[in-house]
Amino acid sequence: MATFDTLDYIIFAAYGVLILSVGLWVSRTKKGEKKSAEDYFLAGKSLPFWAIGASLIAANISAEQFIGMSGSGFAIGLAIASYEWMAALTLIVVAKFFLPIFIKEGLFTIPQFIERRFNTNLKTILAIFWISLFIFVNLTSVLFLGATALDTILGNGDGSMRMSFIIGLALFAAAYSIWGGLSAVAWTDVIQVVLLVVGGLITTMIALHHLTPDGGVMAGASHLYNSAGDKFSMILSRDNPQFMNLPGIGVLIGGMWVANLYYWGFNQYIIQRALAAKSLKEAQKGLAFAAFLKLLLPVFVVVPGIIAFVLFTQPEGTAIIENIRSDFTRPDGSIVYDISYPWLIRTFIPTGIKGLVVAALTAAIVSSLASMLNSTSTIFTMDIYKPYFSKRTDGSDLVFVGRIAVMIALAVAVFIAPALEAMPQMFQYIQEYTGVVSPGILAVFLMGLFYKKASSTGAIVGVISSIPVALALKLLPVEMPFLDQMLYTCIITMAVITMVSLLTSNYDEDPKAIALPRKTFITGKKFNISAYAVMIILVVLYAVFW
Repeated sequence: MATFDTLDYIIFAAYGVLILSVGLWVSRTKKGEKKSAEDYFLAGKSLPFWAIGASLIAANISAEQFIGMSGSGFAIGLAIASYEWMAALTLIVVAKFFLPIFIKEGLFTIPQFIERRFNTNLKTILAIFWISLFIFVNLTSVLFLGATALDTILGNGDGSMRMSFIIGLALFAAAYSIWGGLSAVAWTDVIQVVLLVVGGLITTMIALHHLTPDGGVMAGASHLYNSAGDKFSMILSRDNPQFMNLPGIGVLIGGMWVANLYYWGFNQYIIQRALAAKSLKEAQKGLAFAAFLKLLLPVFVVVPGIIAFVLFTQPEGTAIIENIRSDFTRPDGSIVYDISYPWLIRTFIPTGIKGLVVAALTAAIVSSLASMLNSTSTIFTMDIYKPYFSKRTDGSDLVFVGRIAVMIALAVAVFIAPALEAMPQMFQYIQEYTGVVSPGILAVFLMGLFYKKASSTGAIVGVISSIPVALALKLLPVEMPFLDQMLYTCIITMAVITMVSLLTSNYDEDPKAIALPRKTFITGKKFNISAYAVMIILVVLYAVFW
């Protein structure tokens, strides 16, 4: 088992110095100048497409994927990659149909769209919800999973150092994101995404090399596919024990669209990068670039979990690893899926390279933390503090309040994170419980964008009723996959919004309805070529791994 040696610590320290230096350098201001709200929260609307695409992926790929999705790769197999591959198509849809409206409206935050389309009360309700979700679900889960991974690699793997790593990750992310805002986050993300892709590919290749007694990446890949063929089915049959998590064809035409459209289209810490673009075309190209990167990600966030599964089950021709069963098994006999990725790093990655790989994993964790913190402070400052508490008309207090909001959000998340220890598959847990509220919110946005008769009353009744609808579907005597629950909740909420709007409105179109001339959705040649390429690649992937 490879240890973390002096060279690894030097490489890891060099990564930390580089990220902090770049973050603080891009955060600098000229003497006597102060950052404006646009500078701090939207990077001065100056981001090029490649920075947007890289930052989107760095914000998205975190411990939730490296740890949680690898764990689901162990438990479910390649089918969990539908979250990544269908996200690529979702990014194309968002770029073509949602972004033109958001950028035209000049938004800082997604809740601002709700205010302009419906009313301030609904905006405030959703702003409070998002702040709570970021702090109590997103920040806490990333801190916990990231600290668990580092404890597995650098500590004894028994959780004894987990709290120290939680605090360390929090302080690292805060060190540059509090001062620099989105500029510091986005530009350091460019470095982070290169590091996490390189580190992820290295981990996968080295793990494949060690999968068979004689070694070799190609031999390992062949053995992996031959001995775990059922783990490479993208569309699960109904008799598969994991069908309730990924319900067959439903991942292509069902509730996964609800999860992905909500996450990529209306999630502040994701879409904020696109709102900070130089122009609409630059934003659209950035999302297309991110779509290509999403197609690559399962190679190093899902395949390692399948490798760990084969090593654990020991089919004929697999390399024998001592103590692997005890490493993956709890005292009660249950399997700890989510240690798959850090276990591979600890076991196989050699000195020197291990420092790089752990830096890549840390990059994924820290970039997501910084993104979530910046977006939490953006929503709090622009949607809660500015309209209700600010007494200055020039906005000179907004950046200061944003920085305070970051510190408070981080402190709360650090305090709560250790309580997540009992979760079996963290990635599935996050998807399922976010899915209780996301369908209703997605329904409100879709109706607000594309249904001109949707009223404020209809939207409020719809989003409030969506929670009991989602809970009722979850408590039905007949068990239903949670992705199906999300789809039905979204459809029912849209029906409620339509019915209430028709019953309570005296006009043919809501006065705040958005005009959508055909030219709104015209996209450039480069984006169109990229969109067709993504769709062709997806057809090939699903045809091969169906």
